[in-house]
This record gives sequence, C-alpha cells and structure tokens, in this order.
Amino acid sequence: MTSPASLAPHQHTHVFDEGNPLAERNTRWAVLLTVVMMVAEIAGGYLFNSMALLADGWHMSSHAVALGVSVLAYGAARRWARDGRFAFGTWKIEILGGFSSALLLIGVAGLMAFQSVERLISPTPIHYSQAVAVAVLGLGVNLICAWLLRGGHHHGHGHGHGHGHGHGHAHENAHDDHHDHHDLNLRAAYIHVLADAATSVLAIVALLAGWYLGLSWLDPVMGIVGAVLVLVWARGLVIDTGRVLLDAEMDAPVVQEVRDVIQASPWPATITDLHVWRVGRSHYACILSVVTATDARPEDFKQLLAVHEELRHITVEVNRATIAAL
Repeated sequence: MTSPASLAPHQHTHVFDEGNPLAERNTRWAVLLTVVMMVAEIAGGYLFNSMALLADGWHMSSHAVALGVSVLAYGAARRWARDGRFAFGTWKIEILGGFSSALLLIGVAGLMAFQSVERLISPTPIHYSQAVAVAVLGLGVNLICAWLLRGGHHHGHGHGHGHGHGHGHAHENAHDDHHDHHDLNLRAAYIHVLADAATSVLAIVALLAGWYLGLSWLDPVMGIVGAVLVLVWARGLVIDTGRVLLDAEMDAPVVQEVRDVIQASPWPATITDLHVWRVGRSHYACILSVVTATDARPEDFKQLLAVHEELRHITVEVNRATIAAL
C-alpha cells in the first residue's frame, strides 16, 4: 500500500528567460536592410527581366516579414515577461515566432518554384549586366545581415558541477557536449538571411552563365534549386520549434540525467511518473513521482536534482511503499 502523495512546496517564479536584447536589436537592423534590398531586387527583377533576381527579391520580401515577426516576438515576450498569466514565462512566444517564420519560408519556397517553372516554360530576354549588379548588391546586404545575426543563433550551455551532498553523490558534468540550446527565434531569422544569401549566390551564378555562356535556362533552374534549399531549411526549423511548442522533448539529455540522479540516490526509489519540458532557452521544468520505502522527503530528492542548473521548476511527489513492493 502506498501512502497519500506528499508534494514538495516550491517557489513560483514564472520568469525563466532573461530574453536576448542584443539579438532583438540586431534583428531590427536586419529588417531595415532587408526591406531596402527587397525593393531594389524586385524592381531590378522586373526591369531587367531576371527570374533568379526576381525570385530572390520576393524571397527577400517574405524574409522581411519573417524578420519582422521575430522582432515582434521578442517585443511581446519582453512586454509580458512578468505577466502572472504566463505560468512558465513568455519564452515560447519567441518559439512561436520562429515557427511562424518557418511556415513563411515554406510558402516562399512554393512561390519561388512556381515562378521559376513558369519562366522555364515561357522564357523571356534578360538584361544581364544590370541584373548581376543588383544581385551582387543583394548578396552584400545578406552577408551584413548574417554578420549581425551570427552571434546568438546558437550557443552552447556549458557549465561544470561538483556538488557534494553528504551522501557520496558527486556530480561533475560538462553540458557543452549535449546541452545545445538555441535561441530558435534568432535562429529562424538567421536561416532566413542565409537562405537569402544562398539564393543571391545562385542568382549570380545563373546570370553570369547566361551572360557569358548563353545558358539562359539556368536562371529559372537556379530559382528551383533555391526553392528546394529553402524548403529543406524550413523543414528543419519547423521540426525544432514544433518539438518545443508541443513539449516533445522527453528524449532530451536532461531527462536521463533526472533518472540517473534518482537511481543513484541514497534512498532507494522507483520513478513512477516523470514529465520534463522546456520553459526557457536553457531551462526545464520537471514533475517527478517516486515510490520509496524510506523516510525520504520530497525536499531530499529536490536537493539531489538541484545539481542540474537547467532544472528551474521542480515538483516532487513521494509515495510510500514496502521494500517488497519495490
């Protein structure tokens, strides 16, 4: 027989992530540069009749919207960061922004492919020299934006622990190998910029080949190649952001670490229920239920788990059982 559950008290703090103000500021600059270049490329594509250049311009227009979504997500997360209605903070607003950007990328890939196939079927003359100049300028803007967004699209969460708990449990753990936490909102913006840079390179290659080798068909073909590349990147971003939004991260390394801590505890216990989900870039919440025949308290298990700094909200339920039941 098990005794009634005993719940460990915990302090409720719903602000888990401090945000990323540098990323937000740099993303604003990227939006401005992207909008300016977008107008130039679309105008140049129509004036000089380049499908690759036009595809890159429309592609960039969607990225301007997507980057704007990223900026809005940062702003919303910051604005409501201390709103008590958000039980685990507002970090997932940023993830929602990244997910929305990924969906826009998929739409862009479809538009690029459609327009490129249309131009492949019905080719028209291209003004190569002017189109190449605009494409090179667009690549330069993309590289500047990539430089602005490079410093935070991904970072490792590294820390070492050496904590003695008086029960022979010493934990030294370097997390930089397996706890790889991303600012997924910034990563979405970064991928949009990389996609722009890639399509700019493809446009330049296609235009030069058409100009010097007479391979005019390469212009729309490169548009199709660019669409496929964008679709691949968008798929990866949808998967990563979707996992966070759906709390589908029970395969994260920290989950096994929780199991290891309980297994190695000085109080023999069996995990009967475990839920771990992310509530910040490098923060997780954890609800744990154990069965033990000892007199261990929920606070004892919470102290063991506190060695993992990424666990910021831990709730432990302890049920009593006989040794035979274990």
